[in-house]
Amino acid sequence: MLRIHFTGDDLAGVRMAARPDVLWETILSFHRLRDRRGSTVYREWRTTTRKRLNSETRLLAALVPARGYFPDFLTPPEGVHGLDEGLQALRATPTERLRSELALLGATRAGRTDGSLPGALAGLAEGRPESLGRLVDALRGYHRAAIAPYWLRVQARVDADRAIRGRAVLDGGADELLASLPPMLRWRAPVLEADYPVDRDVRLDGRGLLLQPSYFCRGTAVVLRDPTLPPVLVYPVTHCESPAVSRPGGPSLAKLVGQTRSEVLRAVGDGSTTSELARRAGVSLASASQHAGVLREAGLVSTLRHGNAVLHTLTPLGAALLGDVRRGAVSYARNGPVTS
Repeated sequence: MLRIHFTGDDLAGVRMAARPDVLWETILSFHRLRDRRGSTVYREWRTTTRKRLNSETRLLAALVPARGYFPDFLTPPEGVHGLDEGLQALRATPTERLRSELALLGATRAGRTDGSLPGALAGLAEGRPESLGRLVDALRGYHRAAIAPYWLRVQARVDADRAIRGRAVLDGGADELLASLPPMLRWRAPVLEADYPVDRDVRLDGRGLLLQPSYFCRGTAVVLRDPTLPPVLVYPVTHCESPAVSRPGGPSLAKLVGQTRSEVLRAVGDGSTTSELARRAGVSLASASQHAGVLREAGLVSTLRHGNAVLHTLTPLGAALLGDVRRGAVSYARNGPVTS
């Protein structure tokens, strides 16, 4: 069981990440590559990704066990700004931190009771530039094969989750936001509880908490091991179907003709229920639902069920079609309390 303890200042400091974190998605996807959880959701991704990979996984497998601890330095906060920024921050990790976290990894690895490290990690623990360079190259290569082709899908799901959390903030502030999180997270003020493989208490002590929705997080939320690092809670988004590469110009997209459907797409905005969509576009509820289905098939709209409501949000492709890429990439950005 994981217990995150909040003070009043921590509640005021709860915030949503502005976008997916590329390094969290990269590391967590490596877990999904090797396990069978979420087989329906990740089946296509897993099959096609394995065909693209070469030797990138060897070093990552030494750093990221199938279960249990992996070093915090693999997911620096700069990862939310993009791959280059995240890898630059990783490369700048102080040697003492590398040594400390890799020693902890060695102590927790099965079959290595003496805490020793595989040979591939010895140079990394000493902060050798060439070893850090190999790690950066491995992460970049793995990202190119496993994450980049699916990034629009990852981004769309995270944006849809942010839209749900944004509505919760507007309805009831931070308390409602924490109560709206997925079922494996339970808000019992002033403690957020989560199913977790070990028993652990995290005390925020006025630092607040960054909520980071993740496409490749599965089953349980994830927190950093080092209590001195800025607190972040990575949690799974809701999935409806397997990840797929967007294919503009396909048969579904060809259906997007006519004034009414264009109005429906514009009416989605920063997120709307089917009832709101009908009201904004001036169409019947049945018509709004039908148009939303066509837009979803074309990869322009993402749809998630939240409680008794169905919430539609623009995907990055849908926002681009309307000539506003930023709007799709940063949904609810104008609501200050839910951005980082």
